[in-house]
Amino acid sequence: MFGIRYIKVPPTTYLLQYRRGQLAREGPGLAFFYYAPVTSLVAVPSGSADVPFMFEERTADFQTVTVQGHITYRVADPKRLAGLLNFTLAGDGSTYTSEDPGMLPQRVLHIANELVRAQLQTLPLCEAINASATLVVAVQGGLAGSPALTTLGLEFLGLSILAIRPSPETARALEAEARERLLRAADEAIYARRNAAVEQERAIKESELNTEIAVENKKRQIRETQMDAERAVLEKQHLLQQSDMAAQIRLESERRNLVGLATANARTEADARAYGIAATMQALAAADPRVIQALVSTGMKPEQLIAAAFQELAGKAERIGQLNVSPDLLRELMDRQGDR
Repeated sequence: MFGIRYIKVPPTTYLLQYRRGQLAREGPGLAFFYYAPVTSLVAVPSGSADVPFMFEERTADFQTVTVQGHITYRVADPKRLAGLLNFTLAGDGSTYTSEDPGMLPQRVLHIANELVRAQLQTLPLCEAINASATLVVAVQGGLAGSPALTTLGLEFLGLSILAIRPSPETARALEAEARERLLRAADEAIYARRNAAVEQERAIKESELNTEIAVENKKRQIRETQMDAERAVLEKQHLLQQSDMAAQIRLESERRNLVGLATANARTEADARAYGIAATMQALAAADPRVIQALVSTGMKPEQLIAAAFQELAGKAERIGQLNVSPDLLRELMDRQGDR
């Protein structure tokens, strides 16, 4: 009515009132009446704003990825921003007369997009899809020190990367590659497990063979020791046999010498006896046989005398004719023979 109007803004809006081109009042959360024909109102939102984004960029190996997230910022210097962009309210006090307020988030997103693109172009696809944390740190540092945001009077508050996704075709290819890699890793694990089992079995067999070799070596050493002992015993037995043989040789030599001496003595004795017999025979050659027989019968036993008598009778049997021997004589002769 009559051009007088009322405006009230929340504390998160910084309001500037210009009257006839001069700044009349400013501040957050103002409420006042004003005369519309000579007044211009500039309302700059000073609260934090969350701006979602979804960028499609290329990696170092020319693969397309989609980066999804959001940026949080606020207007730290509303008066500076109002001097660069048109935040003038329309006559209804609720809409803006230009599109600059709606373009502010896009400016922030453009700066963030440039930083994201610069980082993704240095990474291959496999690294890029897992580089959310690295990308957040790099883009946050770039936005915090961005001259464009400082010039606009904006303050960067935070960045979140929700996902980095490849294209559907690339995702299927990566899934197939990952599946093949997992299958290959499983095959390698099975091969490694089998190889480990074979190596373990080989080690066990090698240990058993080494044990058998050690046992055989020990047996061989024991056998060699036994053979050395047996050889030493045989050598000692040989030495003893040689000693015995030498002793026997000496004994046989002594026996041979003794036999030689005995033979010589016997020969000498026989020669002496023969000489004595020869001398006796020469002495008896001229004697009467009956005298010799009488000499021989001297000192004989009765049975020897009877035997000599029978011998003499036998010599004269052709002249005697018949000889009668009494039983008593034969009994006496038999009794004497039995007594012997």
